[in-house]
Amino acid sequence: MSRSHQYHRPNAPDISGEDPESDLELDLDELGPSSKELFEGRRSQRDSHRGLFSNGPIPLQNLRAGGLRTSRRRPRQHEGGRDDAADLDHLFSHEHDGEDTPDGSNPLEDAAPLLRHGTEERPRSSKPSFRERFSTLVRLLNGSEGPVLGEEERRDSFGQIEKTGSPRTFTVGQPTAARFPPNAVSNAKYTPWSFLPRTLYYEFSFFINLYFLLIALSQILRPLRIGYLSTYIVPLAFVLTITLGKEALDDIARRRRDTEANNEEYIMLRIRDTGANSRVPKTGRRPIRQKTKARQNGPTKPSKRRVDDIDEEEETIGQGGGSYFEVDEIRVKSKDLKVGDILKIGKDQRVPADLVILKSYTTESSAAIYQPSEPSRTATEPLVDSADALAVASLPTISNPSADGDGVGETFIRTDQLDGETDWKLRLASPLTQTLSPEDFPKITITAGKPDKKVSVFIGSVKLEAGSGRLRDSQLQPKDQSVMTAPLTIDNTAWANTVLASSATVWAAVVYTGSETRQAMSTSSSRSKTGLLELEINNLTKILCALTLTLSIILVALEGFNHREEQKWYISITRFLILFSTIIPISLRVNLDLGKSVYARFIERDPEIPDAVVRTSTIPEDLGRIEYLLSDKTGTLTQNEMELKKIHVGTVSYAGEAMEEVSTYVKQGFSSIPSLDANQSTMLVTPLSLLNTATSGTTTRARREIGSRVRDVVLALALCHNVTPTTQEENGQNVTTYQASSPDEIAIVRWTESVGLRIIHRDRHRIALQSVDSGRVAVRVKILEVFPFTSEGKRMGIILQFLTGSESPTSSVTEGGEIWFYQKGADTVMTSIVAANDWLDEETANMAREGLRTLVIGRRKLSAQQYQDFAKSYKGASLSLQSRDASMAASVREHLEHNLELLGITGVEDKLQREVKPSLELLRNAGIKIWMLTGDKVETARCVAVSSKLVSRSQVIQTVTSLPSLVRNNPQAATNALNLLNSNPDSTALLIDGDSLSHLLNHHRHQFISLAVLLPAVIACRCSPTQKADIALLIRTYTKKRIACIGDGGNDVSMIQAADVGVGIVGKEGRQASLAADFSITQFHHLTKLLVWHGRNSYKRSAKLAQFVIHRGLIISICQTVYSISAQFEPIALFPDWLLVGYATVYTMAPVLSLVLDRDVDERLANLYPELYKELTPGTSLSYRTFGVWLLVSIYQGTSIQILSQLLTHSVDSPQMVSVSFTALVLNELCMVAFEITTWHWIMAVTLVGTLLVYIGSVPFLGGYFDLEYVWSWGFVWRVVVVDAVSLVPVWGGKSVRRWFRPPSYRKVRGV
Repeated sequence: MSRSHQYHRPNAPDISGEDPESDLELDLDELGPSSKELFEGRRSQRDSHRGLFSNGPIPLQNLRAGGLRTSRRRPRQHEGGRDDAADLDHLFSHEHDGEDTPDGSNPLEDAAPLLRHGTEERPRSSKPSFRERFSTLVRLLNGSEGPVLGEEERRDSFGQIEKTGSPRTFTVGQPTAARFPPNAVSNAKYTPWSFLPRTLYYEFSFFINLYFLLIALSQILRPLRIGYLSTYIVPLAFVLTITLGKEALDDIARRRRDTEANNEEYIMLRIRDTGANSRVPKTGRRPIRQKTKARQNGPTKPSKRRVDDIDEEEETIGQGGGSYFEVDEIRVKSKDLKVGDILKIGKDQRVPADLVILKSYTTESSAAIYQPSEPSRTATEPLVDSADALAVASLPTISNPSADGDGVGETFIRTDQLDGETDWKLRLASPLTQTLSPEDFPKITITAGKPDKKVSVFIGSVKLEAGSGRLRDSQLQPKDQSVMTAPLTIDNTAWANTVLASSATVWAAVVYTGSETRQAMSTSSSRSKTGLLELEINNLTKILCALTLTLSIILVALEGFNHREEQKWYISITRFLILFSTIIPISLRVNLDLGKSVYARFIERDPEIPDAVVRTSTIPEDLGRIEYLLSDKTGTLTQNEMELKKIHVGTVSYAGEAMEEVSTYVKQGFSSIPSLDANQSTMLVTPLSLLNTATSGTTTRARREIGSRVRDVVLALALCHNVTPTTQEENGQNVTTYQASSPDEIAIVRWTESVGLRIIHRDRHRIALQSVDSGRVAVRVKILEVFPFTSEGKRMGIILQFLTGSESPTSSVTEGGEIWFYQKGADTVMTSIVAANDWLDEETANMAREGLRTLVIGRRKLSAQQYQDFAKSYKGASLSLQSRDASMAASVREHLEHNLELLGITGVEDKLQREVKPSLELLRNAGIKIWMLTGDKVETARCVAVSSKLVSRSQVIQTVTSLPSLVRNNPQAATNALNLLNSNPDSTALLIDGDSLSHLLNHHRHQFISLAVLLPAVIACRCSPTQKADIALLIRTYTKKRIACIGDGGNDVSMIQAADVGVGIVGKEGRQASLAADFSITQFHHLTKLLVWHGRNSYKRSAKLAQFVIHRGLIISICQTVYSISAQFEPIALFPDWLLVGYATVYTMAPVLSLVLDRDVDERLANLYPELYKELTPGTSLSYRTFGVWLLVSIYQGTSIQILSQLLTHSVDSPQMVSVSFTALVLNELCMVAFEITTWHWIMAVTLVGTLLVYIGSVPFLGGYFDLEYVWSWGFVWRVVVVDAVSLVPVWGGKSVRRWFRPPSYRKVRGV
C-alpha cells in the first residue's frame, strides 16, 4: 500500500522550480521585429480566447501551465464562430428533457454525437431572492429534503413534488464553484431547529392535548381557577416531556445509524495542481498512498530566448508533457464526496453517489485464463468460403462495444437495490476516457443534465483536451480539433446504491450527490406516523368533550342561567368544564406511550426474532391491524440465488442424484477423444463427432440415444449464453468466477461445470470449453452472431462455428468446421420455433407447477450457403433507416427461427428465503391480502409466486401485460381485462406489469383499484420505486385500511415510508431499507411472529389499557356530577388538589399499566389459529360499541358510589363522605383491573397489592381531606365494603353471564 504509483510520462522536459527566475521570463523586445510581430499576432489571437497575457515580461511558467488551466475554464469557439453553449442549452433544455418526438426518435440522443469542440462557460449562480431564501428556511424547519437555492420543483403525474436541480458542467478531479447538495444520507425526521416546532405542532394536533392546554391556560384567569395551578400544568408538562423525549431518542438513534452509513470510507483519487494554487486537502480525507508529482524530471537547458523555443514548449504543453498535477490516493468518507471527485470502486463495493465511469480494468484479464498458441502450420482457418467470410466481416456488431475492443472498459453492476431487477447490467467506460492515465483526468470536462429520478435515462457529454495520454497517437483525435467530445448515456453510469459485481477496478467521477441522486429522488421523505388506535382514541375524546360540555350546560340550565348575579352563566359553564376535565384523562397518552415502549422491548428481546430493531415505537398496535401486505421479491421472498434443479431431454428427466448419470454421459463424450498425433493431443469435439461417441459395447440403442441427447443439451447450455469467466486470487488460490447479465445464465453455466464441461475462456470472438475430468480443452468455437435476450423477444440465440483439429498443452491446430444456431428462451415463444413434438407443453407445465423457471433449448445446423444468405439479409436489415429492429427480427425469423431441433428443457429454481411458504400461508389464513411488487421480469415473478405458494393451487393467474399496445389495437382491451377479473375475484390472482398498471391507474383508476383490493393476491412486475410507493398510497387512500410494506433494498425505501407500517429486512447489499423502516428484521419469516403474536398482543393490550384509563376518568367525573347536583349546582370540586392528581397517578396508574402484560392466548395457539388475528382487523377491541358499554358501566358505578356514600354518611359535603367515597372509588378501580386480567403475571399481583398498601400508608397524610378518626373506625370499613359491593357485583355478574352464553374466540381455542 505504501508503494508509490508513478503517474508520469518519460522523456519529458524538466520544469522544476529550481530554475532561476530570470530563465522563466521573456522580454518581447529581445526578439527580432519580425519575431515580435509574429508572436504579438499569436498572442492577440490567444488573448481572444483566454485573456492571459498582460504588458511587460511574460513568465514562461504561465505559458507552460496557465494555458492548460485556462482552456478548461474559458469557452472555445467553433470555426464558424458558434459557441458550444447553444448546442448544450438545446441538449439540456427542459422542453426536450427525455421526451421522444412523434416519429419515435429522441432529440437528445440524436443531438448528442454532434456536440464537439469545446466547453461551455459555467453559468454563474445569481443571488437568491428573498422568496427563495424564505422557501429554503421553511423547508429546513419542516425537515424535508427540498432543493437547494436555485433548484426547481415540478409535479409528476401523481401530483407529487418532483425535485429537479440544474444541469452541471465540471472538470474532473478539480473543485467546482457551483453549489451542490452534500452526499449525506439522512433518515432523520427532524433537525435541531425544527424539532420543537414540529413535535409541538404534532402533539397539539391531537385534540386531547389541545384540550388540556386550554384548560391549563384557563387557570391563569382568577374567576376560572379551581385549586392549584400546578394541578393542571404539571400533568400536561409531564405528558409532553415523556412524548417529546421518546421522539427525540428515536430520532437520535436514526442519526446514529445514518452516521454509520455516511462514515463509510472510499478511495478517492486526489489531483492537485502544483503549478498554481494547490488544492487544499478536505477535512476527513486521509491519504493512503503518497504519489510522486506527475511532472517529468530531467536537465533543462537555459532559455535561448527564441520564438522557436516558445513554440516548442507550447507544443510540449499541448502534448501533456508539462503537466503540473500531483496525484495520490486518499480515503474519504461517503458524506464528504463532492461533484467532480474521482472514486476507485472494487468488486462487491457499494456505489455511494451517482457516478460516470471513466476507466475500468480487470486485475487479470479473462483472456489470460486461456490463450491458445498459434498454429504450428500454415493457418487454414476460413470459417466458410470467401463469400461467407466477407459476409461475416461486413456484419454489424450485435453486442455492446467495449471501450477498447478487448473487454477492458467493461464492468457489471447489480441494480437490485435500486430498481429491483436481478439481472446484472453491463456498464462501459467512454472510449474517450478509458485510455487516459490518472494525471490526464483533470483535462476531462463532463456535462450532465438535470437530476432525474428515472434510473434508466441519462444524457450527458464528456470533453477532452487535445494531446492527452494515449490519445495523442490515436485516430480518435482529429488533427484540426483542440477538444474532443463524446456522448454519455446510461451505459456509462453507475447510480448510487448499486454494487459493482464484476472482478474489476473502476475509476469514476461523481456527477450527482445526496438528494440529487437517482435513489434519493425516488425516495419520499420520512413522515411522522400515527397509529390507528391513537386516531380512534382521539375521536373518542372528542365525544367525551361534547359530553362534558353538554353536562355543564345542563347543570347550569337546571340551576337557571340568571340565578346568580355575582357570576355570569358562561363563567359557571366554564368552571363546570374544568371540573369535569377528568373525563378526558390526560394520563391516557402517557399510559399508551409507556405501553408502546414495553411492546418495543418485547420485540427487540424476542430470541426468535434475532437482531430485531424497533425504529418507530409509536405504532406497534398497527402490527395487529394489517389487512394488506406489500412485499418485494428479490432479497425478501427469495435469496436471489439460482440453481438448476431439473433437466428434461424428451424421454428422461434428471434431477437430484440422477445428475450423476448426466456427468457420466458428459465424461464419455468430452474426456477421451484420442488423436493420432505423437504428442498425445486430443481432438476437438463438434456436435457431429458426439454422434460417433460409443458409450459401451453392451449399451442398448435406447441408452446410446439418451446419452447422445444429454451431451447435446449440455453442450448447447455451455455455449448458448453471455457468461464471461474471470479469475481472481483468493487466499493464495486462483478462483474462477462468472459474470453475466442474468443470474439464470450463471446458474446454468455452473451446472454444466458440475457435470463435467467448464467454460474457461470467452471474448467477443471465441469460446473455449474444458473437460473437467481430463483438464484438456475439448471444444473451441468462433462466435459469428449473438442475439441477446430482450423482454419482448424472451429468447437469446447465438451462431457458432466449431473449430476442428487437435489440441495439446503446447499447441493447437484448428480449422473451420460446422456452423450451428443455438437458441434458448421461454416456452411461450419457443413452442412455435422448435419442430413439432408431443411433450414440450406437458413438461413445461409440470416444471411451472413446481415453481421452476423453464427454458427451452433448441438448435439448427446451417450450411455455408444458408449462413451466407442470412448474413446478407441481416446486414441489409441493419442498414434500414425505418423500423430497423423489426426488420432485423424478421430476418432472424425468416432464416433461423423455424424447425429447430428441440434438445430439452431446464428448470431453474430461485431459492426462497427460509420458511417463506408456511409464512405466506399463515398470513393468508390470518386474512391478510398479499401483493408482490417487483422490478423483475414477468416470468420470474410468476415462478416465484407459484413456488412460494403466494398463489395457491386453487387460484387462477390472470396475466395482464403490454396493455398500452393492446389498447391501441383494441380500445376495449382494458375493459375486457377488468371484466375478466370481476368474474371471479375470490379465486383469481392478478399478474400485471408496470406499463399496464400505469395505464389502468391513469384511465380506469377507480374500477381497477376497487377490484384489485378484493383479490387474494396481486403480482406487479417491472415496477419502479415510485410506482411501488404510489400503489401503497393508493391502497391506503381507497380502503382506509392498515397496510404494511416489507423490502430489503434501496428501491423499497419509498414504498416502506409510504406504508402505515414499514418493515425492512437487513439485506446482503445494504441496510437502506432497514434504516428507513419502522421495524427491522433479518428474515421474512420473522414477520409472522411480528404480526400474529406481537402485533396482536400490542393492539389488544393497548385497547384494554385505553378503555380502563377512560373508565377511570369517567367514573370520577360522574361522582363529581352527582356531588354538584346534590350541592345545589355549585361548581365546587369533590376531590380537590392532591386527591385528583393522586387518583390518576399513584393510586391507580401502576395496576392499570400492568395490563400491558396480559395475554388471552399463548404463542402456540396464536400460530395455530391465525383466524384470531383476523378478528382484530375491524377494530372490535376498541370501538364505539365497547366505548358505549364502558360508558354505561362508568355511569352506573360512579352514581352508585357517590349516592351510597352520601346516604350512608348522611352528609353531602363532609370529610366523612369524602373519605368513604374516595376510598371506595380507589378500591373499585383496583378490583376492576383484577376482573379484566385474563392471564396473571407476577408483576400484576405486585402492582395491585403494592398500590393498595401505598394507599393505606398515605391515609395518615390525608388529614386535610379525610376525617382520620372516622377512617380508623369499623363504621368506615363496612360502609366502604357495601358501596363497592353494590358497584362491582352487578358488573362482574353481567360479564360472567355474557362469557357463558357468548364465549369469545380465545376462550374457545383455550377450551375454557
